[in-house]
Amino acid sequence: MKIGIVGCGYVGSTVAYAVLFKKAATEIVLIDKNHKRALAEAADISHAIPFSHAIDIYAGDYSDLKDAELVIIAAGVNQKPGETRLQLLGRNEAVLRQILPSILENAPEAMILMTTNPVDVMTHLAAKLAEELGYNGHLVFGSGTTLDTARFRSLLSAKLGVAPQHVHGYVIGEHGDSEVLTWSIVDIGGLQLDDFVAAQKLTFTDADKEQIDEQVRRAAYVIIEGKGATYYGIGAAVANIVDVVAHGQKAILTICKPLKEVEGIADVTLSMPHLIHGKKRMMPLPLKLSQEERKALKQSASIIKKFLDDFKNGAS
Repeated sequence: MKIGIVGCGYVGSTVAYAVLFKKAATEIVLIDKNHKRALAEAADISHAIPFSHAIDIYAGDYSDLKDAELVIIAAGVNQKPGETRLQLLGRNEAVLRQILPSILENAPEAMILMTTNPVDVMTHLAAKLAEELGYNGHLVFGSGTTLDTARFRSLLSAKLGVAPQHVHGYVIGEHGDSEVLTWSIVDIGGLQLDDFVAAQKLTFTDADKEQIDEQVRRAAYVIIEGKGATYYGIGAAVANIVDVVAHGQKAILTICKPLKEVEGIADVTLSMPHLIHGKKRMMPLPLKLSQEERKALKQSASIIKKFLDDFKNGAS
């Protein structure tokens, strides 16, 4: 599968590197407004090809996106000191309006995967803009809480002493402070969490849940404080999405897409589990949540919806 990556900063270049070692694509074109940066990243990553698999990776421009089946948007600006999230969104929306028409003009049938934060809102705006331009907005989706879900499973697996591949649970809602950890439907190897804990004679308290919740919810803050940015985790998460799409794995991932309604909140974009069945087929799955989790999901949806409305009103 041929993919394009627009934006060759920390996230975009790490995605390309992770895709190489995931063997998830056969061709990658890197595009950046700083073409020299794209050339350097392509050269650097190409030197790792002998240690992975044959792949064609190069720096190009938008015309090189022809025949790409998936385009990842990792372009955007960082938040300035004292800048509000709405102001940041305004600048990133301006970037989106510059690049998306060129992407769609050259790859009109490609799936568009957003990673730029705030990813829920940016995905919503990208889908609407695609429709305004006469393209299929249903082909736009975002990385959502795929990384948050991985963090949840990893932390829980470490606490319970079992490989994370056998821990099933989701983080849904906003990719941010209001995200919801679905404790009520967690299972380990087919056993509900409480049953697994009892069977293994483990101690797992509400305090343990709160600690994991806090670690998942604030992971990015801790990493950014220590090193300035997060990119390895999201790079691997996006590479996994590429692999799922490329190889038709029929995997269930917590991507974000525009949804008609979530807990009574209409026309909002947030993360829910989706069955990704090959290219261009993404089906949201209903979850049997507790009343407390449904209330938290509604609150998360309301926060995103208000953010969208505030931005729309401010931009109009």
